[in-house]
Amino acid sequence: MSELISTIESERPRASTTERPRPLRIAQVAPLYESVPPKLYGGTERVVSYLTEELVRRGHEVTLFASGDSVTSAKLHAGFPTALRLAGLAQVAANGLGNHMAMLSQVYENADDFDIIHCHVDYWTFAFSRLVATPSITTLHGRLDLEELVPIFQQFKDRPLISISDAQRKPLPWANWVSTIHHGVPREHLQFNPKGGKYLAFLGRIAPEKRPDIAIKVARKAGIPLKIAAKVDEVDRQYFKTVIEPMILEGPGVEFIGEINELQKSEFLGNALALLFTIDWPEPFGLVMIEAMACGTPVIARPCGSVPEVMRDGVTGFLASEFDDLVAAVKKIDTISRAGCREEYERRFAVDVMAEKYERIYREMISIWKQR
Repeated sequence: MSELISTIESERPRASTTERPRPLRIAQVAPLYESVPPKLYGGTERVVSYLTEELVRRGHEVTLFASGDSVTSAKLHAGFPTALRLAGLAQVAANGLGNHMAMLSQVYENADDFDIIHCHVDYWTFAFSRLVATPSITTLHGRLDLEELVPIFQQFKDRPLISISDAQRKPLPWANWVSTIHHGVPREHLQFNPKGGKYLAFLGRIAPEKRPDIAIKVARKAGIPLKIAAKVDEVDRQYFKTVIEPMILEGPGVEFIGEINELQKSEFLGNALALLFTIDWPEPFGLVMIEAMACGTPVIARPCGSVPEVMRDGVTGFLASEFDDLVAAVKKIDTISRAGCREEYERRFAVDVMAEKYERIYREMISIWKQR
């Protein structure tokens, strides 16, 4: 399988400009925890939706394996009637693992129906993919710096992988990385706001590694209101109640909105002065950063994980590790061009940019598999 890496990374054949490649039969396999796209919060499932819809638009025959309440222009194969989290089933191990295994069995039992299988459910596909002739590739969406992952990826080190940032690869540099493909968002999805507003935004999830406490302190020190639009998972509810909620209530200037849907996101981000991305963990990508850029909203972030790879310091916002430097970044945020943020998004993080890269990988893998 090391030949696969060298072939794809070095040769990169291109389709002829005079011959239109035939459409592909593609299986997209999504997690069942959220619908595709998610009703509220959900990064992986949202990216799967963007990619699936763009592939259909480009003429491919796409089958989406996902929860039954998903909405797609592809052929939908329901792995479970509803998304597990909103059904209250995500915390039950048997529901998560069992339903995913049943869905994956259906995917690979019908492998001959597809030219390629593209999975987004972590390492759960690896054993299945060895049993079929159809090429299968996995995009990893989560953190990889966990010791318990090492023996799993060593056992399946021949399985071809896509990283969502180069930083994500660092804990497992010996894995079978085929390419890094950054996430992309549809161009019409988030509206550009050339003026912005007078508040700072925090969007995503309330969790210790996301450091909403730092965002609150920075906003108060800078004297700028902060609006927090975030979900609170059951596992993080105690952290919210004992740490974050008291900080919100101890003074004015901080508003907790809760989870917002996709229609609300453009207004929330576009009307913000800046996005605070004050994380304290090896972020694999950080979808909210490019969502903010698409709205023209600069990002103020701590340089953890993929952050320096996704945003450019001084161009789409500011990177700062220390508290005082984060506060200083807020005070000079008007030096960042909002039009420049949107231009960076369009050039690097639009959905068609992402889909074109995946399409090229699909065709190259299919070609290699035929020669085996």
